[in-house]
Amino acid sequence: MTSDRVDRRAFLQGGAAALGGAALALGGRTAWDATASHAPPPSDATGQAIVPARGERQAGVGTAPQAFAAFVALDLRDGVDRPALARLMRIWTDDIDRLAVGRPALSDTEPELAQVPARLTVTVGYGPGLFAAGGLEHERPDWLAPLPSFGVDRLEDKWSGGDLLLQICAEDQITIAHTTRMLVKDARTFTSVRWVQHGFRRTPGATEPGTTMRNLMGQVDGTRNLVPGTDDALIWAADGPAWLVGGTSMVIRRIAMDLDTWDTVDRTGREFTMGRRLADGAPLTGSHEHDEPDLEAVDAIGFPVIDAAAHIRRARSEDPSARFLRRPYNYDEPPAPGTLSSSGLIFVTFQRDPVVQFLPIQRRLDEADFLNTWTTPIGSAVFAVPGGCRDGEYLGQRLLQP
Repeated sequence: MTSDRVDRRAFLQGGAAALGGAALALGGRTAWDATASHAPPPSDATGQAIVPARGERQAGVGTAPQAFAAFVALDLRDGVDRPALARLMRIWTDDIDRLAVGRPALSDTEPELAQVPARLTVTVGYGPGLFAAGGLEHERPDWLAPLPSFGVDRLEDKWSGGDLLLQICAEDQITIAHTTRMLVKDARTFTSVRWVQHGFRRTPGATEPGTTMRNLMGQVDGTRNLVPGTDDALIWAADGPAWLVGGTSMVIRRIAMDLDTWDTVDRTGREFTMGRRLADGAPLTGSHEHDEPDLEAVDAIGFPVIDAAAHIRRARSEDPSARFLRRPYNYDEPPAPGTLSSSGLIFVTFQRDPVVQFLPIQRRLDEADFLNTWTTPIGSAVFAVPGGCRDGEYLGQRLLQP
């Protein structure tokens, strides 16, 4: 080996000394130079922002949606019973407490990755199988079951079902990846991963706060949404089993979008399909996004301005209780050979009772919705989200304690 070549093993073994030599070679600058004009600051307001993990309700439901999300469904291993579930919840609760404030989990082998909480929230959901495994069928809500089959569905097992659900959201993808790894490692003796879905929205600061997100079809998504703090009676359980008070139900639908054929539809056709203008999300009968649509309005030759099969009309109900909190995320993945895209929406809703609130709307969309031409549900799951935990408690304690 010539003298002007670096021995990699010697460099690694030399540790700090080798790094110090490198710093001298750079004219006295360390390998991380925060004074360089191109160097990002070590942290900022977004990176260090914290969402409290504890409280009467779990975080990640009424929380303003973060830019990125991971949804991880897990299946319980054979032999996992109620005491084992309690042990897992204790472990998860402790790690979530730590990670949410930028501290490493107890078994964290990459603690440096935990230092940027970035509004991290972890929301835990229970599927029907958890109640069977724990001998808790008498505690399972009647609504906690797979949704009925719809004509538009083309469901795939790889995106459906699950005994446990982790919704992990943050403003930083490294934070999400690290949190996901920590919690899945915690659970490896209790569970196996069933499916993982990754989603995104606009990054912080890209749009004004309160701006309705747009999906990858270019449409505003969630204009007529419930408002946490105002519509809590439709979101949170206030009675029933003690473990569910302060909790809610969660529906996840993976909806594939045929963007390749949507691209061939002109702007007028897209707006007619939705019943809203693309530019500002206003109904075709209004001037602003949040204007109430006039469903009786007709055009010059007597046809409805908003067609009977327009999405905005089919997604509405005369029943004020048939509404839910939408918290969706886009997905965009490598396309299959011969296609241009594999994109869609991870459609996430929270509601007190999905049978009363979610199903009536889904049935209306299934019956007649122009949008069904370009969208196909390929995944579906329902979870119960238990109430939050106070100091000294663990998640699900009111359900799992003897």
